[in-house]
Amino acid sequence: MALIHRLRIFFTVGRLTWLLVLIAIGCTIGSIYTYKRIQEIEAFNQAVLAGKPPETDKQSFEAKFATALYLAKKERYKEATLLFTQLIPKANQDQKSAVQYNIGNIFFLRGLAINGSNMTVRDEAEYLIRQAKTAYQASIRSNNTHWDAKHNLDRLLTMLPSTPTPGVGESDTPGLMMGNIPVGLP
Repeated sequence: MALIHRLRIFFTVGRLTWLLVLIAIGCTIGSIYTYKRIQEIEAFNQAVLAGKPPETDKQSFEAKFATALYLAKKERYKEATLLFTQLIPKANQDQKSAVQYNIGNIFFLRGLAINGSNMTVRDEAEYLIRQAKTAYQASIRSNNTHWDAKHNLDRLLTMLPSTPTPGVGESDTPGLMMGNIPVGLP
């Protein structure tokens, strides 16, 4: 009884009115901030879709990711790879998977672009495709459900030559494995 009586004395009509006015002002300020933030996010998304640098959230993971993706689409692969690589320490597992997937795509596209001109270029293409393989595997380790990375890795594995086993070959020489075993009787 005493508690109810104290609450009635504390919560008078005037105090309740001021409390509700303060709550209304707080809600209005929160709504204005939320509306402004939604507009910034919409402008960010439009800038990314148009391939322009965003005006807001320039240091966010998403802005840097979008910039790197834009650079990759414009075939500025070295800059895109560098920017993607800088994002890895700041990323969560899903973001790491997406970053590694895109790095793999960059290496894969570069390898496909130079494949087949001459022997030196073929070796360079094989190196790039092996780098893509490593990036796709890292993407799958970060997120085992990333089907695009699995698909690209599968396609890539069919392109790579098989790795020869040291010491096994078509020649009569024993190769690396058997090279230091003495021939004949002691």
